[in-house]
Amino acid sequence: MVHKSVPKATLQRYPVYLKALRKLKRNGIERIMSKELASVVNIEPTTIRRDFSFLGNLGKQGYGYDVNLLIDIFNQELGMDFDEKIILVGAGNMGRALMKYNRWDYVVGEITCAFDIDPSRRGETFGIPVYSMDELEDKIPEGCRIAILAISMNIQATVDRLIACGIIGLIDFTHEHIQVPKGVVLKTVDVVSSIQELVFETNSLNARR
Repeated sequence: MVHKSVPKATLQRYPVYLKALRKLKRNGIERIMSKELASVVNIEPTTIRRDFSFLGNLGKQGYGYDVNLLIDIFNQELGMDFDEKIILVGAGNMGRALMKYNRWDYVVGEITCAFDIDPSRRGETFGIPVYSMDELEDKIPEGCRIAILAISMNIQATVDRLIACGIIGLIDFTHEHIQVPKGVVLKTVDVVSSIQELVFETNSLNARR
C-alpha cells in the first residue's frame, strides 16, 4: 500500500499514470522506460521515478517497468480492486453528465444510485436508479463511503445526512462553503478556479515569449 507520507502532488499524478498505462496496454505495450512514459504523460522522468518509488521497487535501471504490474498496483491503490460504491446527490444537468460518464474509465468504482428532490428525475438514468431524497437513509448502498454532490439547495443539511449514513468522502461540485467533521474528506471541484488558473498560466507563457 502507498506510504502515508506520499506528497499530495504525487497522489494527484497517480490517476494520470494509470490512464496512460491502460492506454499503453491496449496498444500492446508490455514494458516501458520512464523516459518513454514521460512523453505520454508530459511529466519529467525524474518525477515519475520518484512518484513510483513510494510504491516500492517497481523497475530496474535499463529494463524499465512492467506495464501490467504497474496497472495492477495502481488499480489496488486507486480503488478499482475495492469496487467502490459511489452515490450521486443531484440528478440535474451536472448529475446526468456524471452518470453518463459512469465507471470512470474503470479506474475506481461506479455510481450505483442517485438521489434528487425533483419527482420528474426519478426512475432510471443511463441505467442508474434515481431515488427521492426522502429515501436517502433507506436506499444508500451498504458499505458506501463516497458521495458526489451536484445540488444547489440545502447543501450543508444534505452533507450532515450523508455523514450520518456513513459517508466519509465527498466530491463537491456545489461551490458552497461546506463544513465537515474530522475524519471526513472533502474534495472540491471548482471549474471556474481552474479556468482562472489556466488563463493566468497562459498569460504568463505569452509574457515570456
